[in-house]
Amino acid sequence: MLKAFTLLVICQLVGEVAAQASGLPLPGPVIGLLLLLGVLILTRGPDRHLEETSRGLLRYLPLLFVPAGVGVITQLDVLAREWLPVLAALFVSTALTLLVTALVMQHLAPAETDEQP
Repeated sequence: MLKAFTLLVICQLVGEVAAQASGLPLPGPVIGLLLLLGVLILTRGPDRHLEETSRGLLRYLPLLFVPAGVGVITQLDVLAREWLPVLAALFVSTALTLLVTALVMQHLAPAETDEQP
C-alpha cells in the first residue's frame, strides 16, 4: 500500500513541478494524472496494491467537496453581484462538455452497418 500511495504522490508532485516550471495553464494534478496514465499504459494496468489504494482513496472522495462548498458559501455576496456571468459560464461549459462528449463518443463508437442477418 505504501508503494502504491508513494507512486500516486510522486506523480502528483512531478506534475505540479512540471506545471510550475513550464508555465502551462494546466493544473499540476492533471499533468500528474497524465503521467500516471502513461505509467499504467507501460505497465499494462495497475497492480493489486495500486488498485486497492485507489479504491480506498475514492471511498473518501466526497470529503473533498466540503471545502469547495464552504468556499461557495463564503462568497455568496460575490455570486449575488456576478450571478449572470457565473450562470452564463455554467451553461456554456455544460453545453461544450455535452458537445465534446457526443463528438468523442461518435468518433469512438463502432460504425453501424446496413447489413441484414
